[in-house]
Amino acid sequence: MSVPKSQTTNPQARGRKLARIGTKLWEEFKSVKSAARELVNQHPDIPSLQAYRYACGLSQDQAAARYNEVTGHTTGLGGTSINAWETWARLRGGSGSPPSFSSLLILAAAYSSGPLGISEEQVSPLDLVAEAYERLAPEDQISLKRHTNTAASRVPGTRMADSLTELRQLSSGDVIGSDFILEAPTMEYGNPERLVYSLPNPKPGQLLNLGWLSFGYGIDRLIQQIKNVGQRVDVDACFGINEAGLIMATFLASAQFGRCPIGYLKCNKSRDFIAFDQASAYPHLPEAPSIVLCDVEVKNADVVGFATQEIRNRYPGAEIYFAVFGAMAKERDLAVSSFDDLAGAGIMRAADFKAVFLAATMSPPGIEPPLELR
Repeated sequence: MSVPKSQTTNPQARGRKLARIGTKLWEEFKSVKSAARELVNQHPDIPSLQAYRYACGLSQDQAAARYNEVTGHTTGLGGTSINAWETWARLRGGSGSPPSFSSLLILAAAYSSGPLGISEEQVSPLDLVAEAYERLAPEDQISLKRHTNTAASRVPGTRMADSLTELRQLSSGDVIGSDFILEAPTMEYGNPERLVYSLPNPKPGQLLNLGWLSFGYGIDRLIQQIKNVGQRVDVDACFGINEAGLIMATFLASAQFGRCPIGYLKCNKSRDFIAFDQASAYPHLPEAPSIVLCDVEVKNADVVGFATQEIRNRYPGAEIYFAVFGAMAKERDLAVSSFDDLAGAGIMRAADFKAVFLAATMSPPGIEPPLELR
């Protein structure tokens, strides 16, 4: 019985061969898009995401390095992430993991420069996932559609904006500010550095309304922080404080923690105390579980402390990580130099978290998540 060719060919050797073919096609067409399309025509088993990499003549590690160059080396992506994305694009059996909208924007910019790294071709992130688009998360599908419509409305011949800048412009009224490094409490031997961004408020004294793109950008930033903490973070459940925290917990559980159980803490606040509604949900967990607690913002009220105590009462010995979207700064300068410059620093330290992850800093009176989620 004959053995299929795909089973007799070493994957690494085939990858090198396809990268050589992709480079030759680029030399022929002088276009990454044309080379990628022709490569898919010749090898239908290759997903578009992989074909674009081959059209640039890049290995997975080289593609990751190109990705990090686009972000100004503010990311530490490795070849394993490229492999996971391409595996997801190639298979339907649940293997690998899908790239986020922001990652597709960065990849499109990385591949647009071609094999030599000097081209200025406009590569659409939608083209990278042409055959796998419907398997993306709904919010990423919407983001890609909006990006594509925005790009189509540009005057022909204008240069495509830098991917990160464009993402910030798309993210609800350009509310995403500059990045900076902030050291946060973390586990022993863990990386304390968090790549955080500011959320400047164009209307001081009013709540900053977030759109879904801005909200998703922050959650993606939390995922990147968890991945780069220096140790593998395995958890038994993700808990969300109120509806906005629940959405964060759902995304983190699905994207980062293998669809682990999800808990829900519904807070009933009054002037003098916080109580937890009977609608709160507590999944069955093993003894002394590891838990990620999610909240949309930390200001001066000790909601986090109450929630942490509730979890420890329900799950004795629980090890708790804390992921927060926005942390309020004490002063007007949002690019704080120290964790203790945050209004809720004392609250978070007192909760004795295993590690703290935070996406952004904000100014009073705070932020309003999409659809006025509480």
